[in-house]
Amino acid sequence: MELEVREGDIAAVEADAIANAANDHLWMGAGVAGALKRVGGEEIEREAVAKGPIPLGSAVATTAGRLGARYVIHGAAMGQDLATDAGLISRTTRSCLALADELGCRSLALPAFGTGVGGFAVATCAGLMVAEARAFEPRVLERVIFAVFGSTAYEAFSSALSSPFPDGR
Repeated sequence: MELEVREGDIAAVEADAIANAANDHLWMGAGVAGALKRVGGEEIEREAVAKGPIPLGSAVATTAGRLGARYVIHGAAMGQDLATDAGLISRTTRSCLALADELGCRSLALPAFGTGVGGFAVATCAGLMVAEARAFEPRVLERVIFAVFGSTAYEAFSSALSSPFPDGR
């Protein structure tokens, strides 16, 4: 599976599925969720909220509205308190990869889970997410794009991808 990093607006990435850094009730506020809702439309949030709440670390898919993707995969990387941790980020990454593969997606764009309102350290997040992607054994999924915002996140994910260690050290 090909892994790459891109800096910029995740809503503009061309992929079969785009992951949303969601809370367990799936309402879409600011950050990644706000960008996806702004471009894709309110129907993404309406469909997501109807499927919630979901367990922390799990994921559900909705249609993608006006986005260039077929699906938005909502990964519950935090609860209503907007807090997250390493275990949640790892589980959410695995859940999103598995759901994209199950849906027959060949490409998936992932944000840096928990690094916005969750306040999680971006370098640690990058190592966790890259390790999960490297360990994943897809049936269909061919490409994972870490679509991150800002030069700090871009550098952290680039460093994790270039590291020979599975956990991105």
